[in-house]
Amino acid sequence: MTIRSEDILNVDPKPMSATEAVYLPNIIKGFGTTMRHFFTSFGQGRTSRVMQYPEVRREHLPVEKGGQHGANFRGVHRLNRDEAGRVKCVACMMCPTICPARCIHIQAAESPWDDREKYPAKFEIDELRCIYCGMCEEACPVDAIELTTEYDIVGASRQEMIFDKEKLLHVYDVTIGKKPM
Repeated sequence: MTIRSEDILNVDPKPMSATEAVYLPNIIKGFGTTMRHFFTSFGQGRTSRVMQYPEVRREHLPVEKGGQHGANFRGVHRLNRDEAGRVKCVACMMCPTICPARCIHIQAAESPWDDREKYPAKFEIDELRCIYCGMCEEACPVDAIELTTEYDIVGASRQEMIFDKEKLLHVYDVTIGKKPM
């Protein structure tokens, strides 16, 4: 196959002006931005995002103007319980389907209860792989999975950071009485 000369379109770039060719005004402007950020980062200036953790924690910060501090914060997951104390999840598979990090793994089984068809025989979330986007929480039709305000979880190994159903229900038991930030 050959390309015909009438099919070729020549595009000539727009010539730069004298100030664009020198780059000096843009270099000075960029350097000014860098210096402004540098000097305002020493104190609690408007560009400073430094928090002296663990002495200062998220829950100790003052409430910001226009709303609650940390209202959009997402921490560790929990599995909610229903009124009877059972796991609320109906194993619909919407959370592992929508999860962009693919960190949720559910094994469904036939439910021993009459009010639902399935329940999760196995439910695991890899907290190290999770990006805490909240899509699992939004996708759940029965509000079984929820992101809490707890953020200081630690583990000595990768296996400790894979939360199974029992650990997620324990997080529910611990955080059910806490108010969100």
